[in-house]
Amino acid sequence: MRFLVLLVLLLISFVSTAQIDTLNVVEDTIITENATPLDSIKNDRIDQLIGSAKKYLGIPYKYSGTSPAGFDCSGFIYYMLKKYDINITRSSASMSTYGKRVKLADVRKGDLLFFSGSKISKTVVGHVGMVVENENGVIKFIHSANNGGVQITTFNGSKYYVPRFISAKRLEY
Repeated sequence: MRFLVLLVLLLISFVSTAQIDTLNVVEDTIITENATPLDSIKNDRIDQLIGSAKKYLGIPYKYSGTSPAGFDCSGFIYYMLKKYDINITRSSASMSTYGKRVKLADVRKGDLLFFSGSKISKTVVGHVGMVVENENGVIKFIHSANNGGVQITTFNGSKYYVPRFISAKRLEY
């Protein structure tokens, strides 16, 4: 009987240790910032998407525009994502329901930034742009705006965009 109790305790100890080791592997996988081959593929795809988006710099703003003849903000993001087989809705407000919310300080290339429209007091999303760079906390995003069409804007210190910022979202590329 004593042998049986000892065997059960040993077995429980072994199973608990195996579960802890498995748990640690899962936790390490979630927490780690080390790049994996999948991260590299995602980063390459995001870089290609951003490189492609930059080719449209200077295309004029066009209300409800979704083509290189002219884009509005969400039309531009919609067009670019669709080129890479990423299906998303057309309006900036509905786009803001996709993805995982991220802190502004943690944004990276490919994340979407959402802003209120022309009225600061509104809390409804009315504008969207895509982060092209976050170097040392200086965030640049590409978007189509009615004052210049497709352009890259520095978020930091912007008297227009900083007070209108609502949220940032990360999509799965």
